[in-house]
Amino acid sequence: MKILLMVFFGVIGFAFASEVTGMDMIKSYSVAGAVIGLGIAALGGAIGMGHAAAATISGTARNPGIGGKLLTTMFIALAMIEAQVIYTLVFAIIAIYGNPFIG
Repeated sequence: MKILLMVFFGVIGFAFASEVTGMDMIKSYSVAGAVIGLGIAALGGAIGMGHAAAATISGTARNPGIGGKLLTTMFIALAMIEAQVIYTLVFAIIAIYGNPFIG
């Protein structure tokens, strides 16, 4: 039954397929590029934030007296990491809505 459903859903796209123009292809690739780029940026940002938090917790555990300064530095680093993800979001929005190849 699972194989039948997989084949059905794999082939059903051909039933609704229409002729694709050049503009549709450009729009499709713009959206795909924006989604992939934003996904990679979000993944990298999340990994970076995790490492920053782990390093701050480790530093505070080793020397509790410097915990406040480490926390401030961590928040600045997190803001810079998040700014990179926001820049990618802005670039993705420009790629989708401000594409010069789309009339």
